[in-house]
Amino acid sequence: MKSRISVIIVAWNAEAFLGQCLASVFAQTGVDCEVIVVDNHSQDTTPEILKSYQDRLLLIKNDANRGFCAANNQGISRATGELILTLNSDVILAPDYARLLQRFLVDHPNTAMAQGKLLRFDGVTIDSLGLALSAAKRLFDSNAGEPDGERFNQPREIFGPCAAAALYRRDALEAVHDRHGYFDERFFFLAEDFDLAWRIRNQGGRAWYVPQAQARHFRHSAAHGSAYKQYLAFRNRYFMILKNANVRDVITMVPGMFWYDLPRLVYFLGTNSYATKALREVGECLRKQGAWHAEAADESA
Repeated sequence: MKSRISVIIVAWNAEAFLGQCLASVFAQTGVDCEVIVVDNHSQDTTPEILKSYQDRLLLIKNDANRGFCAANNQGISRATGELILTLNSDVILAPDYARLLQRFLVDHPNTAMAQGKLLRFDGVTIDSLGLALSAAKRLFDSNAGEPDGERFNQPREIFGPCAAAALYRRDALEAVHDRHGYFDERFFFLAEDFDLAWRIRNQGGRAWYVPQAQARHFRHSAAHGSAYKQYLAFRNRYFMILKNANVRDVITMVPGMFWYDLPRLVYFLGTNSYATKALREVGECLRKQGAWHAEAADESA
């Protein structure tokens, strides 16, 4: 049985590729799709582009940039599909992308999330074959930057899908929804898909890479300052670890902390004006996570 797919696109100053992205969504074959676009207060020609598609999509307009996480949560909360496809505005889908991932989830009921082969715009370089975490909990897009080839043409299990073009079961998202949303809105953007995948995995959900489904990803279509991105990347990695790691995870991280985390922290403190803000927020997350876990233990006792 086929399931309806709700495509959620978050747009912020996305004029460069949004038209091509939407055209590729409306060209999807063999699937029942609804399209929801959340405009995070774009100041370029994004509103005009969306106006030309107004009869074919549900548009949610924000009066400020609420971030990737909150905007996706807005879209998911309005979605009617059993499957949710999160899609960056700078991704161009092959016509069978949604259908192939949908078929895989239908054929594999224990799979909660999936993604296809994401290539860069040159069509020959890997952008992402799924999310990966090292033993030190460093974050990677699998095989990013490598030339595409036959060795990448077999499905395989992955840690999670890159939210640039990820298909999730709606019930898997509902199972991990909490006071911070489906995507944790504290993240704003960066590492939010790692966190979501980890939470779904902690509930027993599995993720797969499906190479037959293909798309191209430009990346960095919406500009943020490098210092701000570094702040989010540093802070959000620790948010993710504090929320999801168990004792075994922490033990395996310890060696890596000396050769990766400590030098990184020293560099961050010396070069980034957001460093003290990041450390303060990580500390607050640690305090609140401890309090929340204590509450949950009391309630289950």
